[in-house]
Amino acid sequence: MDMESPHRGQRADSAQGSQGEQSGAALPRQGSAHDREAPGPPPVEQAPPGSPARPPKPAHPPRPGSRLADWLRAPRPEAEPGIWRYGYRPLPPRDPDRVPTRQLLGGALVSFLIAWLIWSLLYNGYLGRYWLWPLEVLAPGATWKQDGTAIADVVALIYYALIIAALAVVFGRLGHWPELARRAWARLSGRSPRRPAKERHDAADPAPVPAPPAQSDPVEWPDLRAHGAGRAADMLASEVRDGRMNDVDHARIRRAWESVRTRPGRLSAFVETVLANGAGACVHPSGRRDLPQGRSARHDLSVGQVRIGTAADSERNPLGYRGAGVALEPSLLGTSALAVGPPGSGKTTRLARPVAESLCLQALAGQAAVVAVTAHGERLAPDESFDVVVRIGHPGSSHDLDLYGGTDDPDEAAGMLAEALVGDLTEALPGGDSRRAATALAQLIGPFRAVHGRFPAVPELRELLDGSDSAFDGLRTALDDAGLAAQLRELEAYGRQSGRAGDAPALLADRIALLDRPAFSGFFVPAGADGPSGDGSAGAPSPRPFSLRALEKPLRVRIDLPERGHAEASRILARLVLAQFTECAAAREDQSLFAGLVLDDAAQTVTPQALRGLQRVRSAHGGVLLTLRALDDVPAQLRGPLLGAVGCRMVCAGVTPWDAEHFAEVWGTEWVETRDVTNRQLVSDEPLTKVVHAVRRLATGRHVTAESVTVRTVQRERWSASDLANDLPPGHAVLSLTTVRGKRTPPILAELGE
Repeated sequence: MDMESPHRGQRADSAQGSQGEQSGAALPRQGSAHDREAPGPPPVEQAPPGSPARPPKPAHPPRPGSRLADWLRAPRPEAEPGIWRYGYRPLPPRDPDRVPTRQLLGGALVSFLIAWLIWSLLYNGYLGRYWLWPLEVLAPGATWKQDGTAIADVVALIYYALIIAALAVVFGRLGHWPELARRAWARLSGRSPRRPAKERHDAADPAPVPAPPAQSDPVEWPDLRAHGAGRAADMLASEVRDGRMNDVDHARIRRAWESVRTRPGRLSAFVETVLANGAGACVHPSGRRDLPQGRSARHDLSVGQVRIGTAADSERNPLGYRGAGVALEPSLLGTSALAVGPPGSGKTTRLARPVAESLCLQALAGQAAVVAVTAHGERLAPDESFDVVVRIGHPGSSHDLDLYGGTDDPDEAAGMLAEALVGDLTEALPGGDSRRAATALAQLIGPFRAVHGRFPAVPELRELLDGSDSAFDGLRTALDDAGLAAQLRELEAYGRQSGRAGDAPALLADRIALLDRPAFSGFFVPAGADGPSGDGSAGAPSPRPFSLRALEKPLRVRIDLPERGHAEASRILARLVLAQFTECAAAREDQSLFAGLVLDDAAQTVTPQALRGLQRVRSAHGGVLLTLRALDDVPAQLRGPLLGAVGCRMVCAGVTPWDAEHFAEVWGTEWVETRDVTNRQLVSDEPLTKVVHAVRRLATGRHVTAESVTVRTVQRERWSASDLANDLPPGHAVLSLTTVRGKRTPPILAELGE
């Protein structure tokens, strides 16, 4: 049974509005930018007239043993980064000099037999009677076999006991009898049960934890009681016990309560909302309380983790990770992540999808905002799991992508658009990056906005970049008539440099033509344009524009790229989303929400500007997950900087030796102890020794050799390129993690999946 998903199989209780109607609604703010640990005020939802005092029970009540109460009480000890904490049981530190139990038992048996042999020889007199002289002095006439006086017999018994004790002490120390006794007692008393490392590390279904005292029982919401919200605590505790609450409800209400702690004036509103709605209080604006299609991974929203695999019980893994679950969380994703592997290696289904699902659940709990970009539609998650679904080029799409990122600043808009159009052509651009192209774009779209009050649509921008005389002269005349001298100077400066061969305007014109296709008619229409063409002509209504400026709200967004038939346009749009995300996430006023971007197949999206953006996102409580089929999809000069810019790196089974070499280099070397064994043939001139050697050679078929062992400490690669390319089993990956505070893990061999 799955304790990590105490509500799996249930459906949302509350009334569900249509996705299109909810996606455009304004979502509540969640706090201030200067206090991430104290999120903003909770979204207080008033109960509609006629609604019940409590939400109805789920259609399928929780199964015995998987109740939310047991899930909340399960232990989650502190652990190293990336370890699945639910039910985690740390292993005791291993003594490198510890003798294996089997070897210890053999040594103890041999030492006992030797001690018994010596005592037998002494007792039967085969070693002489000299050892009995103390007894003859103390008790004359007393022997072990003949009766003497009562006192003599007692003295003899004590003497022999001392001899036996001396033998036991000497040979017990040689045979490690005390250590063997301690291990036997520990096993009999149940202190160290013999179980596989995976079970000892990670109890997938721990036994129900007895209810702790009310002042520390999470089911009783002691924090609410301690701060004057006793009625709300009673209501929530009954919701937990009756099975009306799931883990998303608990995480969402807990976050809302944290915001109340920072603003005590909202306490009464919070209590009233909880009393009116129970577990459905402070619900997400979509009305969802869970993912409607179930879950594909195991989640622990109490600590924000999603399990992606299990660390192998291998000598190559650190002891603390062997057999433990491997999980990701915002503190790790905040350093951004890169996964490289061929198709079918699991980087999408076993990494990108669980991470996107986890961020969607955290968004429902008011803790995150997520943007998932994919060329395969529901491959990451179904439509019902998102508030906004942008299908670029699809006639049924309800939303459009704002080409200019929702900004009013021409320079900012030009920078993001230039990065999307020509960011991958750094070698062909003057200056080696997209800044020259951004300047040229700003010199066009700035004057256009000054005249028309909006940015140009794709056809209008294409005409200007192509150097159309009518479009250029018309814009110049409008600027002159409006008396906008500064904007006119910008336009003239663009005109003077646009005629140069190989300059940025020519490259921009070639790339913008890829977006001015019939398949994209009606898309990329800026606010204020009347029709699909953007020229003021009547036309079919365009989809509602969506801007990544909405990342200050707990939104769930999926953007489907037109990969089939428009591969190059798809790459342009992927770079555009990445550029807008890094810019908008860093510019948020409220950074209490974690902003996550999952970019499935990030081929040709990595640029110098994108790498700088990843660093800015890290300091803005956000992160990006990139997946690649191979590092060949990244320019050669950017492969090293890319691996250095991300904090979490994963290489899946099946990568090429060239890709593996980059990961081996970035993971570096470590000091290891090596043992070199040398065998040399023994040659003797002694006749008897020659005969013995001849007999042994005749019996074994080998020459008699002597073995010499040399122990050295050397530096070796943690994982060599050959190991990564040839020795990874299917379904496995090697990954290293870094927290936002800078704590790093060594490379970990893990099996992907639950």
